[in-house]
Amino acid sequence: MLVTTTNTIEGRTIKQYLGLVSGETIMGANIIRDFMAGITDIIGGRASAYEQSLIEAKRIALEEMIQEAESMGANAVIGVDLDYETVGQGSMLMVSVSGTAIILE
Repeated sequence: MLVTTTNTIEGRTIKQYLGLVSGETIMGANIIRDFMAGITDIIGGRASAYEQSLIEAKRIALEEMIQEAESMGANAVIGVDLDYETVGQGSMLMVSVSGTAIILE
């Protein structure tokens, strides 16, 4: 499945637009991760535990979107947009992704 943020794919023709597809995930933060991130904030550096959570949440949301596109018969998704938000006073991370499912010739 070809997935791109652009609205066209160079050298390819869009045969059919199938519609909007999306994927969402919400992941909770745990107390140990919050504690370690607090220490990182104080001493500096990267919060790798949070980075891993972001990567995992993005992967899950993209997989959901791709599965929806495949179920519609698409072979690509264009115009993909990723959004990151905190939910519940910052205790949870929400990642949502959407795009347009298409069939390429």
